[in-house]
Amino acid sequence: MRWACLRCGFLITVWAHVPRRWAQSSGNAFFTTPIFYVNANPHLGHVYSALLADSLHREMALRGRETRLSTGTDEHGLKIQQAAKAAGEAPYQFCSKVSEQFRAVFNHTLISYTDYIRTTEEHHKRTVEKFWTTLSERGYIYKGIYEGWYSTPDESFLTESQVMDIQDNQGNLIKVSTESGHQVEWTKEENYMFKLSDFRPLLQKWLETHKQAIYPEKFYQIVLQWLQEDLPDLSVSRERSRLEWGIPVPGDSQQIIYVWLDALVNYLTVAGYPEAHHSWWSAVHHVVGKDILRFHAIYWPAFLMAAGLAPPDHIYVHSHWMVHGQKMSKSLGNVVDPMKCCDQYTVDGFRYFLLRHGVPDRDCVYYNEKVVQILNAELADALGGLLNRCCVPNINRSQNYGFFSSSCFPNKHSCLDKPVSSRAIEEDYQLIECVEKLPAAVQTYYVNFQIYKALEAIDACVRLAHKFFQRHTPWKLNNSIPDEKLWLDTIIYVTMECLRTCGTLLQPVVPSIADKLLSRLGVALNERTLKDFLFLARYHGKYCPFEGRELGPDTGVLFRRLEKHKSDKTKDLSILKS
Repeated sequence: MRWACLRCGFLITVWAHVPRRWAQSSGNAFFTTPIFYVNANPHLGHVYSALLADSLHREMALRGRETRLSTGTDEHGLKIQQAAKAAGEAPYQFCSKVSEQFRAVFNHTLISYTDYIRTTEEHHKRTVEKFWTTLSERGYIYKGIYEGWYSTPDESFLTESQVMDIQDNQGNLIKVSTESGHQVEWTKEENYMFKLSDFRPLLQKWLETHKQAIYPEKFYQIVLQWLQEDLPDLSVSRERSRLEWGIPVPGDSQQIIYVWLDALVNYLTVAGYPEAHHSWWSAVHHVVGKDILRFHAIYWPAFLMAAGLAPPDHIYVHSHWMVHGQKMSKSLGNVVDPMKCCDQYTVDGFRYFLLRHGVPDRDCVYYNEKVVQILNAELADALGGLLNRCCVPNINRSQNYGFFSSSCFPNKHSCLDKPVSSRAIEEDYQLIECVEKLPAAVQTYYVNFQIYKALEAIDACVRLAHKFFQRHTPWKLNNSIPDEKLWLDTIIYVTMECLRTCGTLLQPVVPSIADKLLSRLGVALNERTLKDFLFLARYHGKYCPFEGRELGPDTGVLFRRLEKHKSDKTKDLSILKS
C-alpha cells in the first residue's frame, strides 16, 4: 500500500497487511533488544529486556525458523560526553569499557545474540549517514530554530504537554519530564528538523490496520492516545558547540545527528541496510521498555516511512522492575546487580524467575523471598522431583525410558470397549489431553508476549504428571509379575514423555536445566526441536524412538533447593550494586 505525505506529496510505501502470525509463517525472524546506554553499568532491567528477546528468539528457532537476535550499546550523546569527562577518560575508551561489561553480563546470562552492535562502529556510522541522506533527499529534513524543553538524562526533546512543575528538595519549583521525572532545561538552538507533523495520520492508519503491532494491548492504546495530539516537528540534530560526541550531519560538520535517530538506526545496520536488509527487515520484532515506547512506536516508524521502509512488524513492550516498592535508580542505591543474582540463584534460576514472575504490562517487584519460593517450588520440587522419582533405581530398575502398554493405557478415542487389563482412569486421560495441547498453548503465549503464562502452563502440566505418578504408586508394583511390570513400564514411559515435552518447551527459558533434563532422558541434541513434535506416540499407535531407550548419565540434582535466609531483607541488600 502507498500513502502520500500530506505536506510534501511524497509517496511512502508501507505494509498494509495484518502482521504475520508466527504459526502461519515459515520465513525469517529478527528479534532486537534496545541498545543500552553506556552511562552506567548493566542492571536487572537491562537483563530482563535481553531475556525477553532471547526467549522469543530461542522459541522461534525451536520451531524450525531461521532467526537472529541483536543487542548492543548506544554510545553517543551528551550524557556519555559528560560521564566520560567525569571519569577522566576519552569518550571512546569510556564506552568500550562499559560496552564490554554489557557483553560480559549477556554472555554470562546466556543471551544467545547473533549480533552485537556498538554505535561507535564505522559500519554503523555509514548506515546512519546513508539513512540521514535518504530522509534529506526525500524532503523530510529542513533547518530551523528549535526552542523548547530538553532532558539530558533522557536525551529527549519535549513539548509543553510532556513536562510538569514540581518542587525539588530545596523547595524550588522546577520543570521535569512527566514520563521519566528527570529535570528539563529550556534551550534555543538552530538545528535540523524532521517533519514529524506529516506522519500523524500515517501512523494512525498503520496502527488501525496493524492492531497487533504493539503488545501488550495496554501499550497499543497508549500510543493511539498519544496520536490524538498534534505531533510537532522533531529536532534531529544538535549544535556541535553543545554536543561533540556523535556522528556529524553529512555536509554540515557543525551539527551532530540526534542521538535517538543515530541509535534507532542500529536495527537497520544489523539487518544490512541499505543493500542487504530486505530479507530480515520484513520480520523485525523489537523488545523495548515502556520508558522508550514513544521513540519506538512514533518516531521510529515515522523515520522508516519517510525513508520508504516498512514499520516494525511487532513492538513488544515491558514494564519496570521495582525494588522495595521503588523504581531502580543509582540515586536511590537500589540497583540490582545481575551477576550477584546469578551467583546466588544460578544463571538458569535467575532467568526463570524474571520470566516467570515478570508481567510485561505492569511493574513487578523484585525481592529475595519470592525468588526462593518460585525456584524451590517449580524447579527444585516439581520439575526436579518428578525427574528424580521416575529415574530412581528402586523404581526404574532397568534405567530406561520405559515401555508403553496399550492394554494398560488404551486410547480413549479408538478403543470402543475398555480392556479388562486397563489401569488408566479419567484423570490420566486429562493429563494426556493437557500435555498434548501444551506445545500449541505455549506457542500462543509466546506470540502474545506472555512468556510468564507459558511457564505457568508448563508448571501446571508438571504438577499433573506428579499426581499421575503419585496416584498409581509405582513403588508398590512388583516387577516380577508380568501384568504389574507392564503397568510400571507404562507409568515410567508416560511420565518420561511428559518430562520430555516440558523439558523441550523450557529450553528458551532455562537452557542449562533443560539440557540436563533431556540428557538424563537420553534425548539427543537433534531430537530437541518443536518441529514435527509428537507427544506419547505409542498411545496413538505410532513408533516412538525413545521407548525403551537407555537413560543418559545421572549428573545429580536437577536444581538444588535454595535456602531461605533468616533475614530476607538483609539478603535482598546483598544483591544491590555496591
